[in-house]
Amino acid sequence: MDPTEEATRTDAAPPPRPAARKSHFTGRVAGLSRFIVVAPVIGLFAAAVVLTAVASVDTVVTIISIVRSQMQMKEILVSFIELADVFLLSIVLYIISLGLYELFINENVALPGWLVINTLEDLKEKLISVVVVVLAVYFLGKVIEAKNPLYILEMGAGIALMILALGYFVGRVLLHKPE
Repeated sequence: MDPTEEATRTDAAPPPRPAARKSHFTGRVAGLSRFIVVAPVIGLFAAAVVLTAVASVDTVVTIISIVRSQMQMKEILVSFIELADVFLLSIVLYIISLGLYELFINENVALPGWLVINTLEDLKEKLISVVVVVLAVYFLGKVIEAKNPLYILEMGAGIALMILALGYFVGRVLLHKPE
């Protein structure tokens, strides 16, 4: 064998192996697959916008009804609590939408510090916090309009158990992760 031929062989990069190409392709597909989250991000954002718009219209209708003196105080309170519940649900959808976008698509979104989400656990924690508030607001609305004290007691116990379970989950699972 000629010495120049030998030098050429050692200097030349080996031809790519089929497995390396496959691995590169798989990695690329896996990297691009994160954009599948675009559908839920857009859907949840649209749902948040629609809920906010509906609740806003209902707020105006409620205010007009109050001004016309067509509602009793109890009805007014229940209406506004229900509206707060709908607004809170729209915020939950918005937070999920932003959180998924931030986690999977673009982590450099300019958001206030309290809304920055770095991990799926951060998103879960923020959602659980809002869910607890939604449950409390829902319960308050039911307390005001309820006629059966036993129903309120049962509902309160159920909601309390749910809040305790969520609190346990946040404290035990999310905050005290094994290292």
